[in-house]
Amino acid sequence: MRLSSDERRARAVADAIVESFDLAQIAASAFEDAGGLSWTLEVFFGGEPDEEQIRALVAAATDAETAAKARFSRIDKQDWVQNALAGLPPVRAGRFLLHGSHDRDKVRVNDIGIEIEAALAFGTGHHGTTLGCLRALARIARRRRPRRILDIGTGTGVLAIAAARAFRQSVDCGDFDSVAVETTRANAVANRAGPHVRPVVAAGVRHERFRGGGYDLIFANILARPLRLLAPSVAAVATPDAELVLSGLLARDVAGVLTAYAAQGFALFERRDIDGWATLVLRRGGQSGLPLYADE
Repeated sequence: MRLSSDERRARAVADAIVESFDLAQIAASAFEDAGGLSWTLEVFFGGEPDEEQIRALVAAATDAETAAKARFSRIDKQDWVQNALAGLPPVRAGRFLLHGSHDRDKVRVNDIGIEIEAALAFGTGHHGTTLGCLRALARIARRRRPRRILDIGTGTGVLAIAAARAFRQSVDCGDFDSVAVETTRANAVANRAGPHVRPVVAAGVRHERFRGGGYDLIFANILARPLRLLAPSVAAVATPDAELVLSGLLARDVAGVLTAYAAQGFALFERRDIDGWATLVLRRGGQSGLPLYADE
């Protein structure tokens, strides 16, 4: 589906679609057109969508006039993968460089190169949420070495692989989608982190491997509602000095997530925004100095 509109409506529709569909089955991208006069929203569906249902969702998020502008078409999956491969440059976050096989020569001597193919584009770090988490990880790595790490909703395993490579230690990770878990396992092996990345099928932290807790660095790059609901269970597996890196949040989601985690004893240490998506670093045990707000 392609929709041309203004920024407010494009983002509203993207948000509504992401909240309404399984992220393993859709991918949404909103971007400013050349000249800056309008925005385009593109949504890729794994199967043929119900056009009437989608238009109703667009109308609910914006208005009937905007919904009428939505255009649906069928594309060849292989063509999209090849086009994505050609259009995805390497992404840098500190020492981390995320790239496809076509950009292996861009990895410098001291880089931690992580290779993820364009067929898995929405776990490559090009999205503001993953990139925000990677940049937070790079900053954390400069000041401390965590003892035990957990990645909730691991997706393609980028964050777990990056942490395992940076700290040369095991990282526990989980995802409710068994395909994502297998993808993480394969990506870890391909990136020389197979023995250290330990993915399991798990909803949140509901898995026997996580039950003992003791995690002092926890990533959760998911969506606002599950982040809020997970607050008590995340707190239960976190150490007293734990840091949480939370993302998948639009600006309007931040206050509700902070409230949920404040009830568990966590306070905001740092906030960074990329392309309208917020990444939060929280620390346990009260306010940890002045929180940093920055756009990147």
